[in-house]
Amino acid sequence: MDDDIDSRYEVPRTAAFLRERAYTRVALQFPDDMLKDAAAVARTLRRELGGGGARLFVMADTAYNSCCVDEVGASHIDAQCVVHYGHACMSPTSNLPAFFVFGKAPLDVDACARSLLECCRKSNKRILVLYGLEYAYALDDLRRAIEDSYKSHSGHPEVQYAEVLCSVMSPSSSSTEENECLESNGISSNGGLSVHNDESTFLSYRCSTEHSSSTHKYSLGGVKWDISVEEKMEDYLIFWIGQDNSAFANIVLTFNRCEIVRYDATANQLSTDVSHLMKFLRRRYYLVEKAKDANIVGILVGTLGVEHCFCLAPSSSKRDMLEMSNLFDAGYLNIIEQMKELIKAAGKKSYTLVMGRPNSAKLANFPECEVFVYVSCAQTALLDSKEFLAPVITPFEAVLAFSRGREWTGEYFLDFKDLITSGRQEVAKTTEEARFSFIKGGYMEDNCPQEDEEQSETSLSLAEVTEKALSIQNQNNDAVLYQGGAMSSIDYLKARTYRGLTGEYEGPAPDSVLVGRTGRAAGYNDEKTQHVQ
Repeated sequence: MDDDIDSRYEVPRTAAFLRERAYTRVALQFPDDMLKDAAAVARTLRRELGGGGARLFVMADTAYNSCCVDEVGASHIDAQCVVHYGHACMSPTSNLPAFFVFGKAPLDVDACARSLLECCRKSNKRILVLYGLEYAYALDDLRRAIEDSYKSHSGHPEVQYAEVLCSVMSPSSSSTEENECLESNGISSNGGLSVHNDESTFLSYRCSTEHSSSTHKYSLGGVKWDISVEEKMEDYLIFWIGQDNSAFANIVLTFNRCEIVRYDATANQLSTDVSHLMKFLRRRYYLVEKAKDANIVGILVGTLGVEHCFCLAPSSSKRDMLEMSNLFDAGYLNIIEQMKELIKAAGKKSYTLVMGRPNSAKLANFPECEVFVYVSCAQTALLDSKEFLAPVITPFEAVLAFSRGREWTGEYFLDFKDLITSGRQEVAKTTEEARFSFIKGGYMEDNCPQEDEEQSETSLSLAEVTEKALSIQNQNNDAVLYQGGAMSSIDYLKARTYRGLTGEYEGPAPDSVLVGRTGRAAGYNDEKTQHVQ
């Protein structure tokens, strides 16, 4: 049992990293499916460290997503480092270094190699091998099996393999000395897993797509690969090793024009059917059309990734300050501000909401929001909002919905950093032309942004403002509450029958105070008096 724990959870490699950095307080973060082994891993790791004064703390039930490093939870125990187990989205950290252990899911290398060779024979395209991080340990064995097979047939494999992005991550505010330490390590290999520990390599691959004079660099789902400038992704057949999960959905939706096959490591068989994800893509387009009709938009911040500081009130707790600091780093502040500007330019009202994992009960507390924009890591950006009162869309879908005149070309981005690096999205100039709503089946006029804009000095300006105010005041409450007539949360609140406790009471005067009954329910005092008589 202990040998299995050592191998699957890479205990020796983890212990070597902790000893090298001399960490004494370490947080071990486990996803739900690995939590059953948490006690055994902590016990084995403590024994491998040989005591040494290092204290280990097991973390579970993260505030946001298990693929993100939970720096908020680690701050409660003053941890110096986080060891992250399981699948990771590689969102950058802000305060703590992170060491990643992806695990080792079972994989029949020979069967996988045979399936890969079959794809090579049937397709005239080059093969790009992508995989879930839990299968990264077997990549070298798979590469050797393919090369040996081609040697026997005197051929050369047209196969390219993606590499793991990194296994060690330092915070964005890390010192130069720590970065030099990572750079001196170069490439390390342990247990068949070859990873780049170079911090500069990680920073250069933070965006999903980069272009240089000779290659296009891609990074997605914790792996990276390069292709030449003369090639396109459509020229490759993507061979995915792993389960049909969020990481695979990210690949299919991002490269929806590519031919994709999936090798199911559990059933040891190939699958070429991705039609269910294409249907999912059509539903996302439906949500974009629905978002165009919304007047009030909620911006959900659902990630722990962190680069800019954020100021809070002096009375804020340490937890609040760290959480908000984490919140607005690594481009999250940029994308939130970009979404605010986009929504405002479209004539809509936005509210920023900070919460943990969104669910229908939490979002039901904000019934005035007709659509939510979910800012999170790429692995958890797609929420199934069928049970929610309002749809939940991604920042890329928000750009499609709120940019007047923009058409969807088929490209799809789940990582919002692509929106930031590609430059600010140009918002179409406000026009008086009505647009056709596919949801409501008629033409609609979008509201023009009026804040911080000078009113026209014409003779009819006052009459126009008065007419607009009267039309809003005379709106039916049902239209405001149920038909999207509210322009802000204040309008929505005014239309409600119950507005909560308030000091202003406009109803009839209450009756005078009366003395109630006294005693117990089994027999009040006046009832006892009547019984005696």
